[in-house]
Amino acid sequence: ALMPQKKAGKVSKIWTFSFSLMDFWQCMLCVQWERYMRCDGAPDPAVQKEMNTYMSLWRDDPEVNITLVELSAVCSNITNLFLQLVDELEDFLKDVTDPQEGQKYQKVLINLQELIHSKHHLATEEILKSASENVSTETGNMQTVIKDDNITLCLWANLNKIPRFKSVSFSEAGLSFELPKQLAVSDIAVRILHTQYDHLSSLARMTHLRTHTLSNRVYPAMQSTQRLGERESAASLWSRRSSPEPEESQVTVLLKALMTVLSVCSPVRDPIGPPEEHTVINPVAQVVDLMEYTPLGGVFYYDAFHLPPQIQYAHGWKFVLRTGMQVFSYQAEKSGLDGHEALPCPLIGVSVTLPDSVVFLEAPQVARWDAAGKQWRMDGITDISYDESEAKISFKMDSFQAFALMQKTYANLPFQSWELRPLGQDSALYTVNGAFINISITIQDNKCMLQSEQEGGLSHLIGKWMSGSDLQKAMVDAGVNIFVNEYAHKYVSSTAKDPLTQHAAYEQMALFSSACAFSWSKWNAKCGAEHLVMQVCEHHNPSPVPKDSWSLYLLGAQRSRKLAITETSEAFSPDHYPGSEFHSTFIHLLQDTMSPDGVARTRNSHHLFVDTVQSLLCATRPLMYS
Repeated sequence: ALMPQKKAGKVSKIWTFSFSLMDFWQCMLCVQWERYMRCDGAPDPAVQKEMNTYMSLWRDDPEVNITLVELSAVCSNITNLFLQLVDELEDFLKDVTDPQEGQKYQKVLINLQELIHSKHHLATEEILKSASENVSTETGNMQTVIKDDNITLCLWANLNKIPRFKSVSFSEAGLSFELPKQLAVSDIAVRILHTQYDHLSSLARMTHLRTHTLSNRVYPAMQSTQRLGERESAASLWSRRSSPEPEESQVTVLLKALMTVLSVCSPVRDPIGPPEEHTVINPVAQVVDLMEYTPLGGVFYYDAFHLPPQIQYAHGWKFVLRTGMQVFSYQAEKSGLDGHEALPCPLIGVSVTLPDSVVFLEAPQVARWDAAGKQWRMDGITDISYDESEAKISFKMDSFQAFALMQKTYANLPFQSWELRPLGQDSALYTVNGAFINISITIQDNKCMLQSEQEGGLSHLIGKWMSGSDLQKAMVDAGVNIFVNEYAHKYVSSTAKDPLTQHAAYEQMALFSSACAFSWSKWNAKCGAEHLVMQVCEHHNPSPVPKDSWSLYLLGAQRSRKLAITETSEAFSPDHYPGSEFHSTFIHLLQDTMSPDGVARTRNSHHLFVDTVQSLLCATRPLMYS
C-alpha cells in the first residue's frame, strides 16, 4: 500500500512503501470460501489426496456411451471442469514454498493435463467407431466438426479410399489438410483437435527452466526491506543515494528487494513462476525459446489413427469391439527394404485460418511439438505460405504432429511514445504507441479497461473492466503484449537506466497521477543511465494536454530539477530552469509549482488506484523501453 503518513493533522513528506499481508490472507480466505460455496463436487487442487482420487476415478472409467448429438455437450463439460482445476492448480503452485512440494503438484498438474487429452481420445473413438453410420453421400467418407468455446474437433474417416483424393476442408473451423496417395488409400482417420488453451508450452517450461514460486520472491523482498529497521519508500532512499559509504550497504539491500518486486509486476512469466536463470537458446538448434516467442491461439493436435472396427448389428444385438485409438505412423522418409536406400514419401500439408481471438502483428511462425524432448521446434516445417488478406497460413510437415502459431513476444516494442494523464480523481489514461499498434488503458480506482483502434482479435477485451493483472494476462494471450520482464532487454532494444531510479520514478508518478500528466521525451535517451527525463504538467480535466503546457524534468538519484530546454531544443542540456529550485525527490519538486487543488488531489488519491497505476508502469517500464 502507498499512502502518506500523518503527523499532528498534517501530511508529512515521507511516503511509505509496505507489503500488506492482511490483504493477502483475506484474498486466500475469499478463494477458499468461494470454492466451498460452489458445492460442485470438484476436488480441491491444494489437497493432493483429493486430486489423486479424482483422477484415478476418471482414468478407470473409460465409458463414453453417448450419441454423436450429445458428444459436443459432454466434451464441453469435461473440458470446462478440467480447465477450471488446471487454473486453480497453477494458481496454487505460485504460492508453494517447498521445492519438493512444488514438484509433487507439478506432477499432478501434468497428469491432469494428460487426462484431459485422454478424454478427447475417448470422444474421438466414440465418433470413429460409428463412422460408417454417418457417411457423406457426396464423398463417401465421414467428416464432422464439434466445436465449443474451448475446443474444435475436426474428424475425417477414410471409408471410400479414392486414390485421386487430394484434400479435406473443414470450412466452419477454418482448417484443411492434404494427404499423399499412400494415405488416401489407407484405412485411416485424420483428426485436427484445436484447443484454445496451451498445456504443452507450460510443460516445456516446467521441463527445461529452473523455476521458483512467486511467494518465494516476494518473501525475501519483504525480509530485505524489514532489515532496514524502518519503512522507507523508493523515493526517500533515492534522495539518500548521496549519503556516506556506511549507508550504501542498506541501499544495496533494498535495491535487490525492489528489483525482485519490479520483476514480479510482469505478467509475461511461466504459470508457476519465472525462471531464475535464462540463456538464449542457440537459434541453429531450431528449438523455440519461449522467452523470445509466445504461442498464440492455442494448440493444433494433428493426428492420424487406424480406423477402429465399426459397430456391427446382428439379430437385434449391437456389437462393439473396443481397441482404443491406434496411432497411424507416417514419416516422410521410410527405411528401404533389405538394406536398400530410404524411400522418400510426400509431405503432409495443412492450412489454418488464424484464430479471430488473437492479433498477429507480423506473419506468424509455425512450430511443431517435439514430444520426446518436450519442446517446440521450428525445423521439419517447409513450404510455408502466408496469405495476409485471407489471414491463412499453409505449410507441410514430414509427419503428423501437434503444432502452434508463434509470434515474437516483444514484437510491439520498443514503444514509440507513451503518456499518462489524469481523467479525474483516482482516474487516469495510460497510452502506449507501440511499434505496430497503439494501446490505451483507462484506470479507474483499481480497475482497468482496454481501448484500441485495432478491434480484430481484441473485441472480447475492449471496453471491459477488469483487474490490472487479469487485463495484462488477457492482452498477452491475445498477442498484444506491452509488458516486459527481467529478460526483455535480451530481445528488444532499450535505454539503460538505473533500476532504483526508475522504480522510484514509477512510484512517484503513480502518487501524482490524479493531478499530473507525464509523457515520453526524446531526451531520456541522451541523459545517461543515472538520470531520467520526461515531460510533465499539472492537468485536471479529461481533455488532451495542450502542447505548450509541457515542461521537462530531470530525475536523478541525488536530486531532481526542472530543465531549461524544451522537447524541440537542438541539443540536450542539464541546466535547470531559471528561478527553479532543486529537490531531493521528484514529488516535492512538482509540489512547488502545483495549485492547491492539484496538491489536494494527490493527497486524496486512493491507495488501490495508486497501486494499480504503479503496477502498470512497473510492468511496462516506459522509461526504459521507449
